[in-house]
Amino acid sequence: MAIPKFAEIKQYIITCIESGEWEENARVPSENQLAELFTCSRMTARRALTELTDNGVLERSQGLGTFVAGRKSQSSMLAIRNIADEIKDRGHGYSVQQLALRQVNASAPIAIALALELGSPVFHSVLVHCEQGVPLQVEERYVNPAFAPDYLAQDFSEQTPHEYLSQVAPLTEAHHTIEAIIASSELQQRLAIPATEPCLQISRRTWSRQGVVSFAKLVHPGSRFKLGGHLTFNK
Repeated sequence: MAIPKFAEIKQYIITCIESGEWEENARVPSENQLAELFTCSRMTARRALTELTDNGVLERSQGLGTFVAGRKSQSSMLAIRNIADEIKDRGHGYSVQQLALRQVNASAPIAIALALELGSPVFHSVLVHCEQGVPLQVEERYVNPAFAPDYLAQDFSEQTPHEYLSQVAPLTEAHHTIEAIIASSELQQRLAIPATEPCLQISRRTWSRQGVVSFAKLVHPGSRFKLGGHLTFNK
């Protein structure tokens, strides 16, 4: 089956970036140039550029053109997306290390977060999500067993906790806080960062119709990650 032209253009751009031919902040060919190079319409070329811009691979500047984005991986401040999809959408390889998957008794902070009694059994997982083999996020998650009883039986190399929980307890509400932290020695080791590097931590509670499903702390190295979003307001 022939590859769609817009996908072919996207792969060409990603290859040029990954090979080092186009460095960070380098200007990429225009819609007209890409349309001519791939013998396609400007609309097709625009779709490729737009999708790569939306995925954080490229950046557009009004009146100046389109450029290779900075090396930091970007996630939306507003949307809750699957990290594996975010990484793959950037044209990069995704992998994961599972460090813990077990049942524990809820401490006071976890019991409060999950709206359970102190000492209640909860499921606990710790994963390191990697982009191109480099740690991008440490995910520590506590799950209410009532809403995901088979959580401990899952293979999280096949799907992320977010994917699984979205299937068994569809998300209806979320609350998150974002803060800069200094990583513990354990986090430094897991993220392969020096002691001096700050991190960005997202603390997130998610609900289904039945109640609080999970509480997660997502920690990212400051040198490899940024948050962004676009807001449109009605006049």
